[in-house]
Amino acid sequence: MSVLKFNNVSKSFGEGAAKTDVLKNINLEVQEGEFLVLLGFSGSGKTTLINLMAGLEMPTSGSVTFKGKKITQPGPECGVIFQSYSLMPWLTVNGNVRLALDSVFPNMPKSEKEDRVDHYIKVVGLSHAATRRPAELSGGMRQRVNVARALAMNPEVLLLDEPLSALDALTRANLADEIEAIWDAEKKTCVLITNDVDEAILLADRIIALNPDGTLGQEFKVDIPRRRDRMEMNHHEGFKKLRAQVTKYLMDVGIAAKAEGTKTLPDVTPIHDVPAAVKDAQKGMIDHNFLDFSQLHKIYPTPKGPLTVVEDFDLKVQRGEFISLIGHSGCGKSTVLTMAAGLNGISKGGIRLDGRHVEGADPERAVVFQSPNLFPWLSAKENVAIGVDKVYPKASQGERQDVVEHYLERVGLADAMDRSAHSMSNGMKQRVGIARAFALSPKLLLLDEPFGMLDSLTRWELQEVLMEVWDRTKVTAICVTHDVDEAILLADRVVMMTNGPQATIGKIVDVDLPRPRTRKALLEHADYYRYRQDVLDFLEEYEHGAKPKPKPAKAIAAE
Repeated sequence: MSVLKFNNVSKSFGEGAAKTDVLKNINLEVQEGEFLVLLGFSGSGKTTLINLMAGLEMPTSGSVTFKGKKITQPGPECGVIFQSYSLMPWLTVNGNVRLALDSVFPNMPKSEKEDRVDHYIKVVGLSHAATRRPAELSGGMRQRVNVARALAMNPEVLLLDEPLSALDALTRANLADEIEAIWDAEKKTCVLITNDVDEAILLADRIIALNPDGTLGQEFKVDIPRRRDRMEMNHHEGFKKLRAQVTKYLMDVGIAAKAEGTKTLPDVTPIHDVPAAVKDAQKGMIDHNFLDFSQLHKIYPTPKGPLTVVEDFDLKVQRGEFISLIGHSGCGKSTVLTMAAGLNGISKGGIRLDGRHVEGADPERAVVFQSPNLFPWLSAKENVAIGVDKVYPKASQGERQDVVEHYLERVGLADAMDRSAHSMSNGMKQRVGIARAFALSPKLLLLDEPFGMLDSLTRWELQEVLMEVWDRTKVTAICVTHDVDEAILLADRVVMMTNGPQATIGKIVDVDLPRPRTRKALLEHADYYRYRQDVLDFLEEYEHGAKPKPKPAKAIAAE
């Protein structure tokens, strides 16, 4: 039976020249009891679609109906869970859930309300925190309150608008499992919007892509038996096949049509060759053990005594090698990176780069952070030129200009060099950050979760930009990431860290996959899922705070 139905629905905002078409000719039916996932990316109209289902927006043309009746306003039949928590900070967990019941069921007896509040707080595992206020809760716990509040209103349809995207990977996975369990136990109809392909496949009966132009795209049926285990799915041929199909579709229609205000990186010979100033800067470097972390320690003083965050981190990196550094939150990945950058003092041991000890910050070590930290009043060209002017003091103004324009072209900003940073999207700003780092012709490129703040499609796009530029420069690089697929996609070796404190190297995986790499090609490579399993096995071992005895540092360094 159809519960929600869209009949030729379009939605636009504004009028005349300012009119923006967000959704176009949507025809969609949601069946009773199904778990439907709409897979879309920033700007594709997915939140507008949820708002139309919830009665928070009205269509410009066409109709949206619930069980055959036109939706004209919000109603208790649809419970909505948004990305932001929207909790009242002065109310407890109990109070926030009770507030929803008071508004929807004002005449419900007090005892019945209390029983219902207690029941759904228990369902989401927050009975122990029922009297806490939002400020005392983690991000995952706050989102659980949102889930309890929506369920307490006893909706027939649960609408979830990217409820997990603001959470760390482990919390996100755990809460996704809980949502599936609640859906199964409560026999609700669920519509989830996400930009995570794996999450979609794990939860959905049916996946529908939402195209960047606001139209519905291809539909994918998910026939994998429930309950679906994240680790087992890495071996499941149906999962691997569907993952490749969905990813290919999204990259083909998404990246090709993505409107960032810039060109997609072209596969053509650029106007400039590698500038002479860059070639000169790369001469004379050693190759073997180009970067050497030797028994590295980081110790912080605390009121309870010294706290060792990183211990005996020992790693040899060859010139031109790309290392991915991965591990759970708090394992010291970024600490190692900032010590290599000279931004964080070394407590014990040492770091040698090109035969010299790392001491203090230096443009020979370029860093790309999660936020690119641009000067908002300067253009893309001016932001990149600041570093270039310092790094190439003997080069002519024309040569320095060549360096700036070369790398801005490389990251797809040929048409946006003169745009000010404040007018750019997050994806464009991160392109400038990447161009700025490469333009310094660094001996070492350090990337600290460089794509962590971006939606999946922009992240995929910039990973390919990064790989394309790196493949031409072969700069030695270390990238800190939480993303297993990103780690394998980028790296020659994936270095995995044990949990902190006293974090060290627990395992190293050599990634022997052909370059240049693309996401689509890797998903079809016979060895890709074997490497993925190696990393997932390690992360699962350490997921709940376990600290298995790591290998001796010498044995690891020799791998």
